[in-house]
Amino acid sequence: MIRSLKSILPHILVVLGFVFLSLAYFNPVLQGKEIFQSDIVQYIGMAKEQNDFRAETGEEPYWTDAAFGGMPTYQLGANYPHNYIKKIDSVLRFLPRPADYLFLYFIGFYILLLTLRLDYKLAFLGALAFGFSTYLIIILGVGHNAKAHAIAYMPMVLAGIILCFRSNYISGFLLLSLAMALEIGANHFQMTYYLLLLLLVLGVAYLIDAYRKKQLPHYFKALGVMVIAVILAIATNATNLLATQEYAAFSTRGDTGLTITAEGTDQKSDGLSFEYITEYSYGILESFNLFIPRFMGGSSSEELGEDSQMYLQLIKMGASPVQARDFAKNAPTYWGDQPFVGAPAYIGATVLFLFVFALFLIKDRLKWWIVGGTILALLLSWGKNFLFFTEFFIDYVPLYDKFRAVSSIQVLIELCIPILAIFGLYKLFNEFEKTEEKQYALKWATIITGGIALLFLVFKSALFNFSGGNDAVYMEQMGAEFVRALKDDRRAIFNADTIRSLVFVLLSATLIWLYIKQKANKNLVIMGFVLLILADLIPVDRRYVNNDDFVAARAMNQPFQQTAADAQILQDPGHFRVFDLAESPFNTGRTSYFHNSIGGYHAAKPGRIQELFDFYISRNNMEILNMLNVKYFIIPTEEGVQAQQNPEAFGNAWFVNKVKWVENPNEAILSLGETKLDSVAVVHVEHKNLVPSELEADPSAAIELISQQPNELVYKSKSSKEQLAVFSEIYYPNGWKTFIDGKESVHFRLNYVLRGMMIPAGEHEIRFEFEPEVVKTGSIISLSASILLGLLLLGGLFYKYKRK
Repeated sequence: MIRSLKSILPHILVVLGFVFLSLAYFNPVLQGKEIFQSDIVQYIGMAKEQNDFRAETGEEPYWTDAAFGGMPTYQLGANYPHNYIKKIDSVLRFLPRPADYLFLYFIGFYILLLTLRLDYKLAFLGALAFGFSTYLIIILGVGHNAKAHAIAYMPMVLAGIILCFRSNYISGFLLLSLAMALEIGANHFQMTYYLLLLLLVLGVAYLIDAYRKKQLPHYFKALGVMVIAVILAIATNATNLLATQEYAAFSTRGDTGLTITAEGTDQKSDGLSFEYITEYSYGILESFNLFIPRFMGGSSSEELGEDSQMYLQLIKMGASPVQARDFAKNAPTYWGDQPFVGAPAYIGATVLFLFVFALFLIKDRLKWWIVGGTILALLLSWGKNFLFFTEFFIDYVPLYDKFRAVSSIQVLIELCIPILAIFGLYKLFNEFEKTEEKQYALKWATIITGGIALLFLVFKSALFNFSGGNDAVYMEQMGAEFVRALKDDRRAIFNADTIRSLVFVLLSATLIWLYIKQKANKNLVIMGFVLLILADLIPVDRRYVNNDDFVAARAMNQPFQQTAADAQILQDPGHFRVFDLAESPFNTGRTSYFHNSIGGYHAAKPGRIQELFDFYISRNNMEILNMLNVKYFIIPTEEGVQAQQNPEAFGNAWFVNKVKWVENPNEAILSLGETKLDSVAVVHVEHKNLVPSELEADPSAAIELISQQPNELVYKSKSSKEQLAVFSEIYYPNGWKTFIDGKESVHFRLNYVLRGMMIPAGEHEIRFEFEPEVVKTGSIISLSASILLGLLLLGGLFYKYKRK
């Protein structure tokens, strides 16, 4: 018993250390404050209707009217029945946000390094190197919580796979099942997809190694165990996966069949466009940000002091000290090619030095899958700057064209490099490695990393001109002297951070040299690297995410303040939509916080609504806006934003007396621009069996909405003849059921995005109910898989205990 306590005590202390560091970095959470995350603010706006409905009724709507005219809530934080993986995740994330994600970074990487048979001290060091990597902190600052969530579970997935390859099938199966279930449950499929690419590299490395060692039967046995584990993990997340797959076909990731653009040019009918995918492509030269934090000026908006050349030049130009100071607080120091950069993806000069050091000492399969994964991620992150490779993946690698911001694949670099870096120290402390080999590795690691820093420092003026993409604009607006001063500041930043990285390289080399010369022991060297890594990474992290980013909890719980325009619109009790021209309508969740908006903020917008925006809404086409029942506009004026009523809106539903038949989506969307949509419906020929060849007009016919909830709409109709009704609700092919007087009926898509159906003569009640089968089916699968996983976990733990 005492021996067991002694063996587990170091791990308890390490976990407590992770808790302390997580809370220390994000210490305002201890005062009840919350970090202001821009993406989460937008999410709060988008999800308010469903959250309010859930709080009032205890039901889950699975549909919201508040965004894009209407969409499923599957990617807006919907709660699914029997999602027990989410409950396990909530136990692991017991700290206040975002300290919980930082803790997950630490603990996941710690488990991975322990699985790789490193002692707890080195595993602790590696966890710090991974968790404080600048990119991983930055995404917490802006609110990419799902991305951080998925990244945090990546090391645990790797740990499970490595255990399987080591013939530890039971532990590997259990850890992989749980970790992959948590990974999928994090609900950021782009990150999970990138992890899959890394696992393919790892699998190839292990396959080659197994072939050389004549261990192919073991390899395929381990592979079989892993496949079963992943299937079980997928099954526990069945509802979310099935719902996401269903919605993806409806979103901008899917295929609407449209093959033309608003400008009349040809486009892809499925997946994202090349320009959209590669908009955020990392510059080839910019990759040195991994080693020198502000190699290209840092973020798009850096703070410069009163000693900066820009500040002094602004004073010379006649600006007041206050004006110059305010401008210098958001100086455009970035001179790379990306449209916007929140911060450099700095891994750490200390960590990169150890990585290079490890390259000369490690010769087994660990080195090759890590190096392979790192190179693959780096090449893909260059996007349009490495054209043939990117085009190959977009054209031939399944699902690659479903994701944008290719630069974000560098998360694999942040994952891989610290693993090998810490293994370099393991090899240093290993007595089986020859001293000569350690000295050789130290020499070349110092020459390579230190030499790169010195090269840039000495020849910077010959190698770089420090010119940014917007400098021509600044030249025109502010003059040549302003641009010269800006370049001088960029050069000064470059100097400072290059010297900084060189110092950390030399300090790291000194620590290793002291150990090789037996002037410092292992514990002292590890402690030294703990201090170096913290001193290297945390100051860079806090340039971009610090206590200033925290606000009172109320500011996050109620991030949007009601304006007079909002108050005026909210006095109208009807069901209608709002078009906010005071904001970027398809890039804000603010309007959805107060009203039913035809815009919104989402990475995967409904595909047909996005196309309607490109063709008509962005051009303020009133016929389309009337069709969407836009009753109010919010417009900017000199006196502030104002609400303007649109009396021409068609309303919630109306009857038409004529049909315009179209053959394909191209005809359908173009026909909208040349049709009087209050009396004519644009219908695809595939629905001819549902609509009579001739419609009879009834001037006295009427239809009105009498009850509305996000997941249920009730109308009353009255007519002397059968009528074709158009409903100003977004057509979604799955889940919506239609009933006429309680008897199930059929509705179909018309006007490219709306719902339509034939209504018999007489007085009738028409009811739309959203009852997604995908949730019912997925819940049954999730429940069964969760029970099985729980039994296997209990059985596996009992077996391991009895065996021990």
